[in-house]
Amino acid sequence: MNHEEISALTAEVEREAAFLTDLKQEIGKVIVGQQMMVERLLIGLFADGHILLEGVPGLAKTTAVKALARSIDASFHRIQFTPDLLPADLIGTLIYNQQESTFQVKKGPIFAHFILADEINRAPAKVQSALLEAMQERQVTIGDETFPLDEPFLVLATQNPIEQEGTYPLPEAQIDRFMFKVLIDYPEREEELDILRQGDSSDALAVSPVIKSDKIISVRRMIEKIYLDEKIENYILDIVIATRQPGRFGLEKLDNQIRYGASPRASIYLARAARTHAFMRNRGYVTPEDIRAIGFEVLRHRVMVTFEAEADEVTSDDIIRDIFDHIEVP
Repeated sequence: MNHEEISALTAEVEREAAFLTDLKQEIGKVIVGQQMMVERLLIGLFADGHILLEGVPGLAKTTAVKALARSIDASFHRIQFTPDLLPADLIGTLIYNQQESTFQVKKGPIFAHFILADEINRAPAKVQSALLEAMQERQVTIGDETFPLDEPFLVLATQNPIEQEGTYPLPEAQIDRFMFKVLIDYPEREEELDILRQGDSSDALAVSPVIKSDKIISVRRMIEKIYLDEKIENYILDIVIATRQPGRFGLEKLDNQIRYGASPRASIYLARAARTHAFMRNRGYVTPEDIRAIGFEVLRHRVMVTFEAEADEVTSDDIIRDIFDHIEVP
């Protein structure tokens, strides 16, 4: 793609992305601060990737998801995951109709555009497997019938970082289905002062729809057009392969710290999220800064550290930081 084509694409992106200002302002009516969380929610939405939010209770995770759903004129369901939750509580079940002597399908709360899976790691394996089909295949099986889920379909899951009883570790296969793992931190002092003055008046009901769900589909098509240079593609591959074979890139010290690295799905998600990040900055092309901006969220739950690294208090973020510092930037 030549310079003129990229310039024309950037102009098209600027026109297509004009609605983002109104969307962020609408969400900002009820969310004070947490700009990084809101942006990652929007990137996940437009890049068609599920998001795992990790943070202590009270950091507006639920409120942000509700506000996002209301600003897009889409359906939203919050599901509280508990140890006694059953797959039928999530996807639905068959109800016997005595008058007609037939079974009728009663759909569960999974049938919505936005699903907030609260404390997802409190539910047992059978529930996780039912959710896995919905996340990956965008469909649900009840009895002998398979039902496609509406588009857009986005799972936003929360888990508490504090070790508590009654939690189940998420299977690696399911963790890999999340495009992002976003760590939510406490607000800054000035932001918390605004929250204090606002009190409990922050209500997602105050948010009005800014766009319709079909706009999301058109934005996704636009994002697919954003230019990804071959050098950027190789940069992505170097980063992902370095999580598996760090010695190839002069990072032998990481050999004893990485239990296993990121899957090829990480390369796909890095490219897709980087394109979306560029779109949100009114650019028709991807830069290395786009990769670095979203790299930690895409990789941190895909790089598993060894027991030796845990003993030395080395985290996956530390490993990813080393990789970004050593891989040559195009």
